[in-house]
Amino acid sequence: MSNFLASASYKLAAHLPHQLPPDTGREVAFAGRSNAGKSSALNALCNQHRLAKTSKTPGRTQQLVYFEVVPDRYLVDLPGYGYAKVPLGLKAHWQEFINGFFQNRLSLVGLVVVMDIRHPLREFDLKMLDFARSRGMPAHCLLTKADKLSRGAQGNTLLAVRKDLGSIASVQLFSSETKLGIDEARAVVTKWLNG
Repeated sequence: MSNFLASASYKLAAHLPHQLPPDTGREVAFAGRSNAGKSSALNALCNQHRLAKTSKTPGRTQQLVYFEVVPDRYLVDLPGYGYAKVPLGLKAHWQEFINGFFQNRLSLVGLVVVMDIRHPLREFDLKMLDFARSRGMPAHCLLTKADKLSRGAQGNTLLAVRKDLGSIASVQLFSSETKLGIDEARAVVTKWLNG
């Protein structure tokens, strides 16, 4: 099966609304707590090693980073939320920018929420899912780093998160290390981008 996302390449990084590309086409945003494995997930889905910059330091992504798959089809890497050590002023700026992005961006057609399987459904994860729900936009959760748990623990966490989320979002196991769930996640994102 060919990978539609494999052609993704860096397009731009936006720190202010006017730096965003024209609001046409289709975009899928990736959100997640700092160090949840968001950049690794993006790289795995696109089958590229260095598309999104990965780091052991939380909070490295400090802008909305756009990757163009084909013209007018984008993957958007949002700043990691949670414990990134950034000044309060910058944190407030991100919050306002991202709130506006979710409320006003017509091109945004789906949200992938990346959560470390060992710490799912934290406050900010739920806030992101609320953004999607308020817009009537589909959301899909990746329980990353699934390789850190036994198969039984993986299954139990998946069932618990599915139960908590109900119909708010779909959810799956994911590991960029062992390639668990990559095809499933790729199919969801590709479907959204192709409309």
